[in-house]
Amino acid sequence: MTAYEDHALLRRAIALAAKARAGGDPPFGALLVGPGGTVLAEEHNTTLTDRDLTAHPELKLARWAGRQLDAATAARTTMYTSCEPCGMCEPAIRLAGLRRVVFALSGEQLLGIRPASGRPPVPQDGPALFEEVRAVVEPYYR
Repeated sequence: MTAYEDHALLRRAIALAAKARAGGDPPFGALLVGPGGTVLAEEHNTTLTDRDLTAHPELKLARWAGRQLDAATAARTTMYTSCEPCGMCEPAIRLAGLRRVVFALSGEQLLGIRPASGRPPVPQDGPALFEEVRAVVEPYYR
């Protein structure tokens, strides 16, 4: 894709973000473009209307790709998104095997625009019981 084509598709992602905002949700949108430039799927944020904190458009599209695309097609598919995928969405995109992501607004830029959530970090303790969990997990990967 050329920069001109990328920008046109990013504008569609931004329009989907505007759709989310108009519906009362956070303003984020994304689309998947397959080989040859065909739009395969589009999503916008529905975290508030669905009462689902995971209803980010990037995560919804990564899950769709994992269900609907074979590995070869996914490896030639690009996600266009209004904002850089967050720490929840990025691993799902990687697991879906997508070729690349093109975004309009970086995560750092977003932090400069939006107010802080006010939620403290969740403490995490571990690792623990390594041998016990290893006995369950390791055979899966053999």
